[in-house]
Amino acid sequence: MIINTGCRTDIPAFYSKWLMNRIREGYVLVRNPYNPLNVTKYSLLPEVVDCLAFCTKNPEPMLEYLDELDKYKQYWFVTITPYGKDIEPNVPDKEKVIENFKKLSNHIGVNSIGWRYDPIFINNRFNVEKHIECFEKMAKELKGYTHDCTISFLDLYEKVKKNSPELKPLSKDEQIEIAKAFSKIGKENNMVIHSCCEKTYLKEYGLDISGCMSKEIVEKAIGLSLDIPKAKKLRENCNCLMGNDIGAYNTCLHLCKYCYANYNKELVLENIRKHDENSPFLIGNLEKDDNILDAKQKSWKIKNEQISLF
Repeated sequence: MIINTGCRTDIPAFYSKWLMNRIREGYVLVRNPYNPLNVTKYSLLPEVVDCLAFCTKNPEPMLEYLDELDKYKQYWFVTITPYGKDIEPNVPDKEKVIENFKKLSNHIGVNSIGWRYDPIFINNRFNVEKHIECFEKMAKELKGYTHDCTISFLDLYEKVKKNSPELKPLSKDEQIEIAKAFSKIGKENNMVIHSCCEKTYLKEYGLDISGCMSKEIVEKAIGLSLDIPKAKKLRENCNCLMGNDIGAYNTCLHLCKYCYANYNKELVLENIRKHDENSPFLIGNLEKDDNILDAKQKSWKIKNEQISLF
């Protein structure tokens, strides 16, 4: 199975010590975000974790643990956008993130790391032409360190509308212009450009719409074939194997203005005060009324079957 650390918060950036403590103890407890008394216990043993998946804007805190993580097959997404502190207040300098992206790629391998350039939106500083200019510059920097880049366009969740009314989604014509340009830049830099949960018409303009963390991408990352049970799709137009997430909403201190996983800054700060790096939970500890259930876990690896990377 796949354990995901990055859909609800940025664990590598802010909770790396906690994660390594959980890995050393071999399990983690995760509250159901919609029914907090229901708790799932996941084993973190490599025997059942086929892929440990990360999504981060700052991999640097995890770099010192890479040797210890080598017992896992891994897939990393690192998000690098051109936005400044007005949009991404606590994301490190982008040149530093690119430097750490390269270090990570050199350690885990070019097939086990992808670049995310998302979400794409329009505001008073960024129009389509600016995005194309910035994307091309970053793609040249990352050439040879990844073969996959995922883009997505801003979704106007209610919390995004409330927190950042100045951010505007792209029109269909603007999306097509981006797709054409990014696809061309991708080919020039040996990258496939994937679209994340976007309209299927973008395939006509050079984007791969099969998913940003599809079965094929995960298998390429781990070098093994997987027999994956059928599951309900996470979202419409999504073929991704997002796995079981061990994070928690309203805990990411990047505080990006477009974030879907944070409700507001005050709630994030309140939750962070409850964080204990020695707890089996990311936030808080065991409560007397908690109902703990063991997750049904097994390896999906097809024994003795490796995939060709060529």
